[in-house]
Formats: sequence, structure tokens, C-alpha cells
Amino acid sequence: MADSATVVLVHGAWHGAWCWEKVMPLLDAAGIASTAVELPLTSWKDDAAATTAAIEQVDGPVVLCGHSYGGSVITGAGDLPNVQRLVYLAAFALEEGESLANAAVDSHAPSTGVENVLVFSDDGTTVDLDHSAAGAFFYHDCEPDDMAAAVARLRPMQFACLGTAVATPAWKSKPSTYVVCTEDRAVHPALQRAMATRCTSSVDFPTAHSPFLNHPDLVTDLLIALARG
Repeated sequence: MADSATVVLVHGAWHGAWCWEKVMPLLDAAGIASTAVELPLTSWKDDAAATTAAIEQVDGPVVLCGHSYGGSVITGAGDLPNVQRLVYLAAFALEEGESLANAAVDSHAPSTGVENVLVFSDDGTTVDLDHSAAGAFFYHDCEPDDMAAAVARLRPMQFACLGTAVATPAWKSKPSTYVVCTEDRAVHPALQRAMATRCTSSVDFPTAHSPFLNHPDLVTDLLIALARG
């Protein structure tokens, strides 16, 4: 493992470190060390701090992978000396001053309608997903059991996380790879392609929004190749 980078995995909004449960054993079998960050989802700064702490615990180079909202987090937290590459998995590779709410607006990407399944607290400070409808947006190509298990583990988060702007994007100083999920119904592929132009390279996965659930081999093969450099 010493000859390879450690993969640090950052989940998306409403999720948890559990979403990498199929990926990490495959990395381990290939001799690639990995760790999954559990974001507190209490603020963007808290999430960035948790990611920074995980990176700093690694003795050696890091491949930092963020999924969806996790892309915003790694964009802000990924400019540490031992981060050798960023990986955006259907993720938000944000420009300076952008948040999830105003990402790559010049792309004019269509809405996926995912905003229609948001469920806000009475005071509007926290946001969850309608669990009866979320599966169709996030896991539509997954096995029914995987979809049900994932939906059951979704959790509310602070709405402010989604509106926090990035200051200095790490992808401007670090090599980066963008994975476009071409069948995504949560983050429109056109928006992903616009953000992918900001990265060093890009690759297409013929999957929905959550390839770590039904195509962990695709995710793992890419991460192994990048970790081995």
C-alpha cells in the first residue's frame, strides 16, 4: 500500500460514509488504502474541516474523491500538500464564488426536478428528501434492495450547506478527474459536462447518480488507477 496513494472518499448531501461500503472492500483487495469521511452536514465549513482532518491523518499522498455535494467540499478542502489528485463523481466542481445553487449557470443545463423532493423543516434551516420519491432521482438503476437500504439511511442536513460559496477552488492548482454519470436524474449530465471542462480530464460512466451502489467496479477501477499513478 505504501507505493500507492490513499483514497479519501467524501459522500454527498443527505448521505453518509456508508455509501462507500461496496467500494472500500474492492480497494482493499487491490492493496489500496482508503478512508471514508462522515460529514456532519451541520455547515459547509464543518464538512470541509472534517475532510481536512481526514486528509491530514494520511501519511503520504491522497486521491480525494467527492460525490455530488462532496465535490463542493473537496473543492474547498483539497488544496493540501499531500492531495495529488481530485476526483469529482457526478460532483460539484465549483468556481470561485459558486455554490450548489448557482453552479455553472452559463451552461443553461435543464433542471432535473430534484428540487421537488426537498422537504424543509418548519423554520427552513434543515432540509431532507421525500423518501418515497428520492429513489427515482438518486438510485433509479440500482437493485430494489440497494435502493430501499440507501433511502432508509438518508438524513436531514443544514440547508445552508448547499448555499455556501467556495473561495479558492482546489482544482485550479491540483490535477483533477471528472466522472460524468450519463444517466443521472439528480444532477443533470449537461451541468456535469460544464463542470467537467474545469478539470484536467473526464470520463463517462453509463450510470445513474450513485454508481457506488450498482457499479462499484467502475468507481474502484478508476480510483485504483489514479492511486497507483
